[in-house]
Amino acid sequence: MTAHLDHLVVAARTLPEGRAWLEGRLNVPTQPGGEHERFGTHNVLLSLGPTAYLEVIAVNPQAPAPRRPRWFGLDTPEMQERLEDGPLLIHWVARVPDLGGLDLAPFGEPLDLSRGENRWMLTVPGDSSLPGGGVRPSLIRWHTPPPPTRLPDVGVRLLTLRLGAPDPDGLRAVLNTLNFVGEVEVYEAPQPELLAILETPEGPVTL
Repeated sequence: MTAHLDHLVVAARTLPEGRAWLEGRLNVPTQPGGEHERFGTHNVLLSLGPTAYLEVIAVNPQAPAPRRPRWFGLDTPEMQERLEDGPLLIHWVARVPDLGGLDLAPFGEPLDLSRGENRWMLTVPGDSSLPGGGVRPSLIRWHTPPPPTRLPDVGVRLLTLRLGAPDPDGLRAVLNTLNFVGEVEVYEAPQPELLAILETPEGPVTL
């Protein structure tokens, strides 16, 4: 089994705020995503090439409250405080061919999910927190063709994903267990932190 980057997750207080922020930073348009009924969120999407993408996600004010905490810790006071200063890159998701045979304890419970015609299985911790504070990936197994197969290519690519962790060796061990292949740099940091360096039509941009 080999894992690859599937997508980056940017969170925002509202979807219009997140969309305007990302389009302003990258100077390219995002595409409509849809609604996640199970978690009461919605998103917009941006291609990072033929095999990866970026999503901006926010609480959907028109959706009923979910029966469990919203994923990515979006309901927590800590996340809401972090987003007061604007949208943030908070997490990333690794694509795997199969979730069977893996020790999923570091990642969460596999859930069957959907958005429109999209179907997938994703690992989500029971309390819907960010695995490893956001630097340990969630794992996804697509049942339908993933979004990059349909998103227009706007010339944005991920150059490097930098992951800061208090226990960098532990994070490297997790990635090695997944046989992860991709431009990821792990380093020691007091608190979990993520930086994505993107190539855009107007030059590199760091999120």
